[in-house]
Amino acid sequence: MAEFRPIDVNARFIGIGEYYVGRDAMTTIGLGSCIALILHDERHEVGAMAHVMLPESKGQTDRPGKYADTALATLLEGLGPFGSRNGSIRAKMVGGANMFGFNDNNLNIGERNIEAVHRVLDERRIALDAEDVGGKVGRSVMYNPKAGGTIVVRRADGVCAEL
Repeated sequence: MAEFRPIDVNARFIGIGEYYVGRDAMTTIGLGSCIALILHDERHEVGAMAHVMLPESKGQTDRPGKYADTALATLLEGLGPFGSRNGSIRAKMVGGANMFGFNDNNLNIGERNIEAVHRVLDERRIALDAEDVGGKVGRSVMYNPKAGGTIVVRRADGVCAEL
């Protein structure tokens, strides 16, 4: 069974709408309808994570990690200086819960976030290796690019597993 514990004292905390690109361990907590979009380049032992809050930016550019349609481009741009190219980058995503049980798709932000991330990954031809999405439970994520891209997901229902 995977353990959810700090994998590095200097793990970068990714808040809502924020992102990070680099080789340091990263974490984000309290994902409800939000998505943790994680890109990993095993060859260069580098990665990126965004805490995506909404599916569309509607032209806003002030917080690119906040929106699915701007987060992926921002993460890819950040990975470029490390030598990463689309062919060597793999994606995983976590979150997208329907925390309030809305059946109307307009109100189900989690489902809309999941669809938006799938769409942008397809558009950029980035392979999605794994996902832990949907449901009605919150999640937290630990990701370490230098440890083979290890991702541990802790769900609010107590389940803790490697993705």
